[in-house]
Amino acid sequence: MGLFRKVLSDQAPTLGVRDATSFPIAAECDELKHMKIATFRLPQERDDQPGATFAAVIVGTDTDESGAEFATQAVRLEGVTDVGAYLTMPPTERQPLVTQALDAAQEDAAKVIDVTNFTYETLIPYPSKVFCIGLNYRNHILETGLELPEYPTVFAKYGQTLTGAFSEIAIPELDHRMDYEGELAVIIGVPGKNIPAANAENYIAGYAISNDISLRGMQGRTDEWTQGKIFEATTPVGPWMTTPDEFKSDAQLVTLVNGEVRQNDSVDDLVFGVNELVEYLSSMITLLPGDIILTGTPGGVALAMRDENGRRPWLKPGDIVETRIEGLGAQRNVIV
Repeated sequence: MGLFRKVLSDQAPTLGVRDATSFPIAAECDELKHMKIATFRLPQERDDQPGATFAAVIVGTDTDESGAEFATQAVRLEGVTDVGAYLTMPPTERQPLVTQALDAAQEDAAKVIDVTNFTYETLIPYPSKVFCIGLNYRNHILETGLELPEYPTVFAKYGQTLTGAFSEIAIPELDHRMDYEGELAVIIGVPGKNIPAANAENYIAGYAISNDISLRGMQGRTDEWTQGKIFEATTPVGPWMTTPDEFKSDAQLVTLVNGEVRQNDSVDDLVFGVNELVEYLSSMITLLPGDIILTGTPGGVALAMRDENGRRPWLKPGDIVETRIEGLGAQRNVIV
């Protein structure tokens, strides 16, 4: 994969929150093209202080024996701590920053870093909002025995719930019933309210992998799910964000536990598609750069399975959960 190609928009976006119903159909995020961008952490130099984080554009990828894509090289965006900080910059400043960094790397190969020397952090550590959509894949709804919903089921997470694509995830003492939910994450790139579905793509910065790790015992205590969904550092997002032009709308999502395929479905099997979700959520509240929408999970979760002894195969210490989506790389989280 080569350096991303610079594409200039015909109309430079302006700043500020606006009502999307009055917008001309223009590419608000058009400066974000042909790009994968990630958040990394520098090695720890002091026991009492973690290494600093930085955003970098992925400029080289490869695939492993299983076919999963992984990054090999990147170019650091100087002064930008993470992808969230990048997205909250004025749009007119984002493209020049990336262009300058890539041009400098073409002149000086030393600026191209080996990403294996660094740790992935969650893409956006402090999003203003993390929306989650429950029961949004047809096969997942069918395995629960429910009917297709008339409206999206919406709940929320918090920034502290997020973690890195390769971080360990701890089973809490409160609940051992830990389950996986591989999901497509949508990341907002420019602010907007009352965004029509037909114009929603103009507000999307990109897509990433997520896993809505759930504590089913806590989730089942009441009809409201939040308490089973917000445990600290349990929702990996990443490893990178891919811009929309680089992502296939029918990409395959696969979740594996210890190498066994548990979930395998196309991300276009959603009851409420990405554009519909952007329209629905923005009708209630202004979407801001860096906001994340977890679009739901397909069938195959542990909650809907039983082993030969009639027990559900909850995640346990030592398990390795991998989530892959074509074009978005792969996550690999060890349960501890």
